[in-house]
Formats: sequence, structure tokens, C-alpha cells
Amino acid sequence: MEEFEALLNESLEMDTPDEGTVVKGKVIAIEAGQAIIDVGYKMEGRVELKEFANPGEAPDITVGDEVEVYLRAAENARGEAVISREMARREEAWDRLEKAYADDARVEGAIFGRVKGGFTVDLGGAVAFLPGSQVDVRPVRDAGPLMGLKQPFQILKMDRRRGNIVVSRRAILEESRAEQRAEVISNLSEGQTVDGVVKNITEYGAFVDLGGVDGLLHVTDMAWRRVNHPSEILSIGETVKVQVIKINKETHRISLGMKQLQEDPWDLVAVKFPLGSVHKGRVTNITDYGAFVELEPGVEGLVHVSEMSWTKKNVHPGKIVSTSQEVDVMVLEIDPAKRRVSLGLKQTMRNPWEVFSETHPEGTQVEGEVKNITEFGLFIGLDGEIDGMVHLSDLSWDQRGEEAIQEYRKGDVVQAVVTEVDTDKERISLSIKALGGDKFADAVGGVKRGSIVTVEVTAIEDGGIEVEYEGMKSFIRRSDLSRDRAEQRPERFSVGDKIDVRVTNIDSKTRRLGLSIKAREIAEEKEAVEQYGSSDSGASLGDILGAALKGDN
Repeated sequence: MEEFEALLNESLEMDTPDEGTVVKGKVIAIEAGQAIIDVGYKMEGRVELKEFANPGEAPDITVGDEVEVYLRAAENARGEAVISREMARREEAWDRLEKAYADDARVEGAIFGRVKGGFTVDLGGAVAFLPGSQVDVRPVRDAGPLMGLKQPFQILKMDRRRGNIVVSRRAILEESRAEQRAEVISNLSEGQTVDGVVKNITEYGAFVDLGGVDGLLHVTDMAWRRVNHPSEILSIGETVKVQVIKINKETHRISLGMKQLQEDPWDLVAVKFPLGSVHKGRVTNITDYGAFVELEPGVEGLVHVSEMSWTKKNVHPGKIVSTSQEVDVMVLEIDPAKRRVSLGLKQTMRNPWEVFSETHPEGTQVEGEVKNITEFGLFIGLDGEIDGMVHLSDLSWDQRGEEAIQEYRKGDVVQAVVTEVDTDKERISLSIKALGGDKFADAVGGVKRGSIVTVEVTAIEDGGIEVEYEGMKSFIRRSDLSRDRAEQRPERFSVGDKIDVRVTNIDSKTRRLGLSIKAREIAEEKEAVEQYGSSDSGASLGDILGAALKGDN
């Protein structure tokens, strides 16, 4: 009896399932939304039918089916076994998922719900979290079409103890996309012409789908002409013919071009636009250093700010021309290697200094407004939007330049005489004092050094006397008032006296005559000696002067 009891207990221990384990059972009935399952040893339990259904699907269970369930308790208050199909599936799923995670293998699942930051995925019994950033390679606005759809996922991390699983759909798509890209790229070669569909347009270009792989069509490779934005010539969904410019085998990046399929307009630039020729163009862009002018589609030249105007030197190009304006330009230089054309705008108009030189020769009287006053003179506005300069020394005959310039104000209208035009240096010299002619030159026109002239005393001073000749003031120093020292007295003269003097110097710069009574007396004495005697004849100076005076009488 003892042996039989031991064998019976051993048999019961081997066949009776332990609580907390997965056991096999058989569906013996379906009633009231529940499946009744016999798990052996006259133990039966109930399982809700929904536990046999995948998310979004109807329960797939019939009487007679063998299923695995999780035995939570051998008996409840009603004498039934407490079992769960869902927990059995979860345990089974965790075992399967842990193996797949270890092998870095894909797992199949279906998205069935939305949670904060992402979605929930049923992996055949285990629920995983799918972050929003891992749904697709690009942000997904509407995940409706993906719901309930069985598809592969990649397990990023999992923790069985905490019951956490994080999966990615994006990793699967990127992997398959990389395989597809590699296959497409292997069939492409640089220089090949292919058809593609515009998928996306950005500020710098457009992405073109070449049948599973995208290539970048940069804005500079769309046309030979300047393209401000790709949308000017492309639209999303449009089929375009492009040329493969470059393929990076490592990064799988493809550079595309459209203009390479067209004739390069630069091949004929030198023939169509010879140096010195004038052409009409359209302003396409304005910068701080100049303006770009399109001569023909694909050929642009730069009008540097220094070549825009003869007269406007420090003005922004935008104040001379405007975008889309048609202008006449001259070709100054062509560099085919650098694909550059230098253009000139001012060269299509005559040099205003040359025009002024032709219409206003030296000596011409002009009138203009005082534009600027500087420490060295006045700038006068003239015809042709050019300026002429009146130097301090050309303001007045009688005043110093620093004094004369104080009489002028900006905006005053003045008259002047053209004294010089330098077209190379773009300078025009004017003179205000020359308006009335050169009084000094007129006064001393017939006077030479040594001439005897008659002057009028205008002032008596301690150091000499002031005299006037033909309106020109001069000063005779005390030492030049007489040959005789005793007679070198200014007070012996009176204002208004007329006296004869000898011209000793003519200074055009200071506009002064050097005059001397003493020099006149010495010259008269010398002349008398030469005419009436000499010191060797024995005649006295008195005799000689007497004879000279008698001869004069």
C-alpha cells in the first residue's frame, strides 16, 4: 500500500499543472461570449472570446480547437480553473520576441492604438510602443491607413521585467529603401540621361524621384540663366528629363542637372558679344558692388559700380538702375574660362567732361550754384551734372583767398570763367576773379623794368609813401624816396602829389610793382654823365648837371 501511494502521488505531481504556467487545453463549448476550455484533470475554465482576437479582427476560435492558456489558479470560488489566453499569448510572445531581439531579427505586428508621443503595436500578444519619429522616414500626418495593418517592425529595446518594448517601422523602411537605392544606383552612371518625377521643391533646388531613389537637382543646374527660385520652372509631380552629374557610392547621393542637356550659351559669347559692342540687356540683380545684366538667357554680365555713371561716384547701384529695367551696356571684357562678362553703363553715354570741353573752351563764362565749400575753394555745379572748382587763389584780385571765401554760401549762384578742362582727370578749373579781366596785367601791359612812370601819392606813412598807378597800389620805402639821404623824408610829400618813379620790379604773383625815386635819380645822373661829360674830362658834377638842365630847357 505504501508503494502504491507513492507511485500515485508521483503520478499526480507529474500530470497536474502548476499555477503560473502555460498549459494546453481544448475548447469544449462557446457560450455567452466565453469559451469553456478543458485543461485536463477535470479542470475547466472560462476565457473571454475577445482574448482570441487580434486587434481590429473577429475572434478566431471554434469548439474542438486546442489552445494554450495561462493557469492563474487551479480553482476559484465556483470550482473552476482561472485561465487566460491573453497572458499565455504574452508569455509566448515575450519568449519569441526575446529571441528575435537577440538575433536582431524583424518581428510582425499591427498598430492598433494612439498614445502620447506615438502608437501602440500588438506583436502577437505583447504590446510595444512605436515612437512617432519611428513611424516613417518622413513625418506622418495621417496614420489611419497604417492602423491594423500587419507589417514588420524592428525591436529597438525591451525590458521583460518592466514589460517595456520599443519598436521601429522606420528602420525597416530605411533598410529596404537602402537596398532599393543600391539597386537603382547600380544601374545609373554619370552622364546618363534619365526621366524623373519632382517630389519636393526647396529654396536651393528640387528632389527628383528616379524610381526608388531621389536625386538633388540644384537650382544652379536647372538652367543656364539665373533662377531665383526652383518653382519658377518646376512643379511637384512634374516629369522631367535630367542628366546624372555625380554619384556618391558611399552616401548614395545623386546630383542631377537639366541645363547640361541644353546648348551652353557661353560657347558663342565671344562671337555674339565682341569687345566694345553695345547691347540691350535686362537688370536681373542689384548688389552693393554693381548690377547684373542679362544679355540673353544664360549669359549675364556685371556692371561694376565704378562703370555705372560718369558723375555719381559714391551712390548705391539701386539708385541708378532698378531690377527688370532694360539698359544699354557696352562689353568691356570677356573671360570665357570664368564665365564672366564685364559691362559698362556709362560707356554708352558721352564723357560729360569731353562734352563740356567742346562746348565751353577756356575763357568761356559760366554760371552755377555753389555745391560745396572746402578749405581750398568752391565747387560749382555745371551743365551735365559735373562740378568745377574755384581755387582760393582765383576768388579775388584784392583779397586773400581765406578772406574772400567767407563771402560765399552754399546755394549761391555765381559766375566764373573756365580756365582749364582736364578730361582725363575729370577736373574743371574756374576763376571768379577773372570775370573782370586781369587789372594788373592791363595796368602793366606796356611797362617794363626800368621804365619811368608817373604815380599819385595816396598815403604818407613813417616807413614810406603809398602810391597808385593805373588803379594798382604800390609802396615806396623811405630809402627809395631820394638819392640824397637828407631828402628821404616821407613828410616832404603830400597826398595827391604826382611824381615820376622808376620801375625796379614787376611781380605777377604778388601783383606788385617795385618803384623807386632814388633809382630814377641815379638813372638820370648816369644818363647825363654819359651825354654831357665824364669824370675824366675835369668837368664838375655841377657843370654837367647845369649843362644837362640847360639842354633840357
